[in-house]
Amino acid sequence: MSVDVRPAVALDAAPISHLLATVIRHSCTGVLAPDDVARLVGANCSLPRIAAEIGIPGGAPGWLGWLVVAEPDGRIAGAAAGGVPGAGAGEIYALCTAPDRRRRGIGGALLAALGDRMRPLDARRQRVTLLRDGDPALAFFTAHGFTGEGRRLTRAL
Repeated sequence: MSVDVRPAVALDAAPISHLLATVIRHSCTGVLAPDDVARLVGANCSLPRIAAEIGIPGGAPGWLGWLVVAEPDGRIAGAAAGGVPGAGAGEIYALCTAPDRRRRGIGGALLAALGDRMRPLDARRQRVTLLRDGDPALAFFTAHGFTGEGRRLTRAL
């Protein structure tokens, strides 16, 4: 399957917010207490924040913006955000794929696109902090060369 990654536009804010909430609920329900799941959704899926972030790629130091993978019908199947907040290291702030679209190369394409945007800012490695211990995303990130202890993982670019 060919995966096309593009920068997010204003109309993508609500679908990105919804996708993030869906992925967090899918990954954490039954593992974390309902109040903890609700807190994660509230902290990570704010529509006003995502809309503002889409409007400022490159507008904040090190912020690279949101990227999406849209299906032919326009549905957002994956989203990612990142930046280079400090010398030498890019940070993945969010990366998610719709649960029913996993294992189709979407996450890997988003990860590669983030890396492509980080390298010109002299990032030599990528970092990510998982939402929780035992996060199901750990397998994805380790398969893509990330290593580390606990929730903080790093890989060379």
